[in-house]
Amino acid sequence: MSVRRSRPDRILVVDDVYDNLLLIENILDDEQYSIELASDGFSALAAIDREPPDLVLLDVMMPEMHGYEVTRRIRDNDKLLSYVPILLVTAHDQTSAVEGLDAGADDFIRKPFDTEELLARVRSLLRLKHSIDEREEMLRQREDFVSRLTHDLRIPLVAADRMLHLFLQETYCPLSDDMKEALQVVIRSNDNLLQMVNTLLEVYRHDAGQKKLTLVPCNIKQLCQDVVQELNPLAQAKNLELTLETDAASEADAKEIKVLADQMELRRVFSNLIGNAIKFTDRGSIRIRLNQSEHNPTDLTVISNGWVTIAVQDTGAGIPLEDQAVIFERFRQGRNRRADSGLGLYLSRRIVEAHQGKIQVESKLGEGSTFTLYLPTRM
Repeated sequence: MSVRRSRPDRILVVDDVYDNLLLIENILDDEQYSIELASDGFSALAAIDREPPDLVLLDVMMPEMHGYEVTRRIRDNDKLLSYVPILLVTAHDQTSAVEGLDAGADDFIRKPFDTEELLARVRSLLRLKHSIDEREEMLRQREDFVSRLTHDLRIPLVAADRMLHLFLQETYCPLSDDMKEALQVVIRSNDNLLQMVNTLLEVYRHDAGQKKLTLVPCNIKQLCQDVVQELNPLAQAKNLELTLETDAASEADAKEIKVLADQMELRRVFSNLIGNAIKFTDRGSIRIRLNQSEHNPTDLTVISNGWVTIAVQDTGAGIPLEDQAVIFERFRQGRNRRADSGLGLYLSRRIVEAHQGKIQVESKLGEGSTFTLYLPTRM
């Protein structure tokens, strides 16, 4: 696939010497590029904010802001939706080139430069730009396809769930016990598939920036209790002890453990973590520990008047160290044979980070795992 370009490539040339700007402009004009000139770093950054170019040709030695700083600011600009290659023009030695590349530049050329060499480097970086743009466009189209497909799949799955329950309730005809048992198996499979589709749809919404949180004061203990009550039958079926503990001095204190959050999204996180603990634990217990602190227990630079910590600890098989490093990444499945699509923990991380919190895991093989959430109260 190739992205069709309906316009000439745009090149921003930055140099504080006007004669140098004219020289480079004349060289590039012969190639029919669209050229924009800037005489200092601040003008260059403003031009990039207005309309990102396809390439920046940047002089290193400029007053007020040198080319290395301009490069760093371009790379730190979160508003840039596509990659902008940077070609540094330097009159210095290898050390300055290394510094520029470390700052985020893609290539460099030394003064006085050869015209053909300059054009060759420009063409090379524009090919890089086109290649990156093509991959990003393919990824965007794939994500859009997955989103549309997921949304379309959800409708028949919900309809099938409704019809299966009507059959199980003998709405249309009497059923034998064997038929009811078979229907329950189908219903469970349909529920699992629907849950996977819903998770994939939520992942897409978060990744696409389309997820809007509805922040309200949430009673964390009550939310955890609701999830524990909902999932306790699964734990009892495996003879597992499922408990919720707090460090509050009294029941009244526990009720005051609140955060400003989207209740439905946090519930999704708790359900996923506790459900996983039950799934991967064959004997022993799952403990949910809840406590509150005035001090920031994380390395996050978040302003908050307090922090809530929720730890889900199990006595399951544990997670290998190499898997712990990537377990919150997208589509990263654990090595356990019961591992699912690898989206649940990724979605949990995205939700927690959307609340300006943090999630982490500690685990030892054969001893169990502890997933810990840190959430700012911001009340």
